[in-house]
Amino acid sequence: MTRIREHGIRVVGDVHGDLNAFRHATATERFVIQLGDLVDHGPDSAGVMELMLDLLETHRGLFILGNHDRKLGRALEGRRLRRDPPLEETLRQFSLPEYEGLQQRTYEAIAAAPTWLRLGRALFVHGGFHTAMLSEAPVPGLGEMSAPLSRALFGETTGRMQPDGYPERRLTWINRIPEGMTVYVGHDRRSTDGRPWRRMGRLGGTAVFTDLGAGKGGHLAWIDINDF
Repeated sequence: MTRIREHGIRVVGDVHGDLNAFRHATATERFVIQLGDLVDHGPDSAGVMELMLDLLETHRGLFILGNHDRKLGRALEGRRLRRDPPLEETLRQFSLPEYEGLQQRTYEAIAAAPTWLRLGRALFVHGGFHTAMLSEAPVPGLGEMSAPLSRALFGETTGRMQPDGYPERRLTWINRIPEGMTVYVGHDRRSTDGRPWRRMGRLGGTAVFTDLGAGKGGHLAWIDINDF
């Protein structure tokens, strides 16, 4: 893309409805790659999605599908989902008069959103890396679940639940990232110092975790990349 060649990329972590922070993150000439979970928890998920759609339509950015975005897409399909207060609040916001027509546009964007994206030695995905992402095209995010799609959306889980009610996750997938490759992810809030968290695996590849808790009491992180 011309914008990437001329201005580079801005990688933006989980937004979770924090519209004010997302406006700051997208005020750039760089091409924006947002790593998923645009919606839920924060004060204005509908406004965040409206801004993301503007980036898509003007070819200034895209978003990688996150698990919360997939859940919203399935709700907009009319599927019956278990009770989820953050999702219910997001749907309420989408039903406001000022967002007329946003539901259909959002559904179409979610259905078309890539579940991972590889550019040179960089790979962008919401939840975690799977070796199939090196050779396979991204699978449809609203389709049947598969091992690569599960990893893309949810990372790698142990099957156990944590005291906070969230699934316990492990990071052994980092050890499968090839040498020289960097995988940018959201989903997992690992940082303890307010900056994106980096970890190198056994093969020499690197994972960069960008979720710093936007919309959940933390802040929004972004990383600028110039070279590929």
